[in-house]
Amino acid sequence: MAKVNDVVIKIATVNGTGSASANGLLRKAIFRMGIPVVGKNYFPSNIQGLPTWYEIRVTGDGYQSRSDRLDIMVAMNAQTYAKDMAEVTSGGWLIYDSTWPRSSLLDRDDITVLGVPLSRMCNESFNGARARILMKNIAYVGVLAALLEIDLDIITELLEETFADKQHLIESNMKAIRLGYDYATENFVCPLPSKVEAMEGTSEHIIMDGNTAAGLGCMYAGATVGAWYPITPSTSLMDAFRNFCAEYRVDPETGKRTYCIIQAEDELAAIGMVLGANWNGARSFTPTSGPGISLMSEFLGFAYYAEIPAVIFNVQRTGPSTGMPTRTQQSDILSCAYASHGDTRHVLLFPADPYECFHMAVQAFDHAERLQTPVMVLSDLDIGMNDWMIPAFEWDDDYVPDRGKVLGAEELEAMEKFHRYLDVDGDGIPYRTLPGVHPKGSYFTRGSGHTKYGAYTEDSAAYQDVMDRLLAKWETARSELPEAEIVYSKFNKAAVLTVGSGHAACQEALDRLGAQNVNLNYCRVKAFPFSDSVREFIDNHEVVYVVEQNRDAQLRTLLMLDSEADPAKLVSLLHYNGIPINAGFVVDGVLGEIAKGRAA
Repeated sequence: MAKVNDVVIKIATVNGTGSASANGLLRKAIFRMGIPVVGKNYFPSNIQGLPTWYEIRVTGDGYQSRSDRLDIMVAMNAQTYAKDMAEVTSGGWLIYDSTWPRSSLLDRDDITVLGVPLSRMCNESFNGARARILMKNIAYVGVLAALLEIDLDIITELLEETFADKQHLIESNMKAIRLGYDYATENFVCPLPSKVEAMEGTSEHIIMDGNTAAGLGCMYAGATVGAWYPITPSTSLMDAFRNFCAEYRVDPETGKRTYCIIQAEDELAAIGMVLGANWNGARSFTPTSGPGISLMSEFLGFAYYAEIPAVIFNVQRTGPSTGMPTRTQQSDILSCAYASHGDTRHVLLFPADPYECFHMAVQAFDHAERLQTPVMVLSDLDIGMNDWMIPAFEWDDDYVPDRGKVLGAEELEAMEKFHRYLDVDGDGIPYRTLPGVHPKGSYFTRGSGHTKYGAYTEDSAAYQDVMDRLLAKWETARSELPEAEIVYSKFNKAAVLTVGSGHAACQEALDRLGAQNVNLNYCRVKAFPFSDSVREFIDNHEVVYVVEQNRDAQLRTLLMLDSEADPAKLVSLLHYNGIPINAGFVVDGVLGEIAKGRAA
């Protein structure tokens, strides 16, 4: 069946062969044609030699989740031919390098196999082994351009932008693209029944990954200090922050940097540096992933109890232990919510895409200082390192960072005495001071037992008084954090609830279920502690399908703990294989539960 702007392409290559440039060129060309597109990269955790895949979903409807079908497979890795062919949806196409005959590729009679002698053509047209490997990847862009009717003029424009001062690279890349394009037009029926067609679906949109967006958000939020220990998949967040600061955080008169970035010896040192900088009044943060959170836990408990602001970005990956460092998951929800020993509760923010990574980065710093506590932004590898189409950022130039209850010199001078941990306003949040502002503002920063006046204590009542106030501050946070996104489709008994990157798949799944007359209400939580509206939403339904990407139903557990939700109402749909969740998983899960007699 002919389809326009509704096609999924997957390219199987070997890590380290330069395919990223070719895949990016292909995705950008489609986007430049005004067609919504999303890219998912499945790469190994080693540097070179293992299989890697890049998936491009062209979707005129603008869906951003991974698809549950595959129309075109470009099989460039002989080691994975069998697996790659098996993934192609019936009626689809497989493209391979026919320089070496592969009779086994003809085993499926429900797909069309297209052989293109990419290696032979490039060996005949280019000199040098490395150049031939790189140009072979560029040549398949030409093949796909012909088969899908991708505008060659746009591809040329992109190459000219990329290699503006390197004319020879423009010429060599276009030569390779023409090799593939001409071969396809001469040997195959072009275009395929599935093709692309220019539209205006990407106006005022950009393509960006979540780590870059978060790094930009940190700069806009006024962060001046970053400390981190490199770990996949969060390192590129600090790389982005560094690049933005190098361009925009340099004094134009002196040429001096107005920021500080420190690579620590480990994650424990990194969070210690962040706490020290925040205690001194600088907005400071650290990006990490699950193993880093484990190492930071003791300091996070100290920050919670001593009430020091801090921002931590956890770009989640699979676990436990080292797990699969380059695969995605939402398996740190509980470890972050209650990081450290003793009674601790940490504020969490859950962005759903790079657009929210940017805005929640700013919110995280404001909430951390207003609440005087660590705030963790829980992204994941799918959001952090994959290419998403998002609305262009808008920024309020009148934005002023919310520093919270910070006393200045004049206020301290007018006070008889300052008590660091005293709740004056009844919201559980005390006033704080910054070092060196005024002698009256000095105090001991205590991780040990202390009274509400800041004095050391082991008195039971005095300790409990401080712990109860921290609980009151937690309830204040509940009403100040971002509200959940709640959508009522029509009055019904069932609903879907999710978090973070599950949002895109659930949105599409709700549309597909609605087309089958299965209409469900929807809730996406954006923060922990959960707002009262989340509790009310659950109470209003007989069954709530909780969609999350971990094995142990961590979001469901947190809903029961914090919102006192009825466990009988919460039905888990758990996706945890490390590959981003898709709408088909949600649709199948809901329909399967309905078949068992669940409400719909």
